[in-house]
Amino acid sequence: MGRLTTGRILVAGARFFSTVLSPLLMPTYGALLVLWTSVLCLLPNGTRVMVLIMVLGITCVLPMILIGILHHYGIIRDKRLENPQERTIPYAFGILCYLGAAGYLAHIHSPQWFVMFALGGALACLIVLIVNHWWKISAHATGIGGVVGLVYQIHIQGLSAFNLFWVFCITILLAGILGTSRLLLKRHTVLQVLAGFAVGFFCVELIMKYLG
Repeated sequence: MGRLTTGRILVAGARFFSTVLSPLLMPTYGALLVLWTSVLCLLPNGTRVMVLIMVLGITCVLPMILIGILHHYGIIRDKRLENPQERTIPYAFGILCYLGAAGYLAHIHSPQWFVMFALGGALACLIVLIVNHWWKISAHATGIGGVVGLVYQIHIQGLSAFNLFWVFCITILLAGILGTSRLLLKRHTVLQVLAGFAVGFFCVELIMKYLG
């Protein structure tokens, strides 16, 4: 009985972290970190909130609406996109949303490195889309890998408003929790999780480093 209860708690926790750390929310979390931990924290609160809301709308709300429409018309059977064959349209639209976010950030004259964060996300999503035709890679791990890469670049480029050591540690910890959650739910293998994290991290980190 005790093992059964513990198992249920672990599964519930895994589902919670998989939802809270959804790939759709990663761009918003990234923007939140940029706007409140980097030199951009000096911007007025109203400006930062508006940018955050716009990023949320473009990269999370719009894809959710599309997924809902596709599910309503039977084009996809599962809104969680567990079937790799049903991911092509949502992932392709996700790339467009990342590009849209990058365009928005450039339009409001955001720093180049902030725009590159969105473009890094678009590249990571493209790689996941391509790989998905042969192998199921973890989009969750890709998303949080991109956020870790963002925090790393903010730190090493001297763009932080304060020491980000503990923020970096927390993002790494959350990445570990999320990866473990995907394994507990039997959504991915260890290699799929690690590959996803690597894709997200290096796409964002390298594009911010060399183009930001």
